[in-house]
Amino acid sequence: MILNARLETEQSAPDAPPILLIHGLFGSLDNLGVLARGLRDARPTLQVDVRNHGLSARSDEMNYAAMAQDIVDTLDAHGLDRVGVIGHSMGGKIAMTLSAIAPERIEKLVMIDIAPVDYQTRRHDEIFAAIRAVSAAGVTRRGEAAEVMRTLLEEEGVIQFILKSFQDGEWRFNVPVLWDNYATISGWNEVPAWPHPALFIRGSESPYLDNQHRDALLRQFPQAHAHVISGAGHWVHAEKPEAVLRAVRRFFVL
Repeated sequence: MILNARLETEQSAPDAPPILLIHGLFGSLDNLGVLARGLRDARPTLQVDVRNHGLSARSDEMNYAAMAQDIVDTLDAHGLDRVGVIGHSMGGKIAMTLSAIAPERIEKLVMIDIAPVDYQTRRHDEIFAAIRAVSAAGVTRRGEAAEVMRTLLEEEGVIQFILKSFQDGEWRFNVPVLWDNYATISGWNEVPAWPHPALFIRGSESPYLDNQHRDALLRQFPQAHAHVISGAGHWVHAEKPEAVLRAVRRFFVL
């Protein structure tokens, strides 16, 4: 599947490998826009809508092998042989799976607040309930949808993040498929060790990436380095964009 994508170049070196940015669950290509804008002076950037998100095609199949193959298909469609890869949450797991199916296409890997593990925890049921409540209410405006969601969710930042994919009364992600495949999305099948540089960025207040995941992480990414952003949660790139950009630019030597 070729994904909806945005390839942009500013004053960057035209021969340098572009940087691919892959969003997480309930997101779209705009969600990592703050990072893309902060990197375009040095590299071209490619932002994608993952399948069942944004303007990319819908499919009942929603697993990491398929999503990583989508990335390969999209790189081929844009004539890109090799890229640096940044993935947040689910997007990070797509990036890690890409290291197994097409390692030659990757320059370096950056995973934002995700570990290569099966979390065996349902962290998004309240979000699904809020999304369904908006649909059931039949509202069409984001302000109305926000009021509905606030009856079920307390974190305003999460509400506003989800509502970025609410357009004219419709969700730009495939709610039934995401629900049906949630165990697969939160799960993980270990990948072969990738013996090249990888950076794992963690929000200090997030439970997604901590010391209990260290052994599994280093088993699969033995050259990994960790960088902790103080005072940030799971959406660390949105909460502390400058700190994340500094870490990314340092890692890619930009």
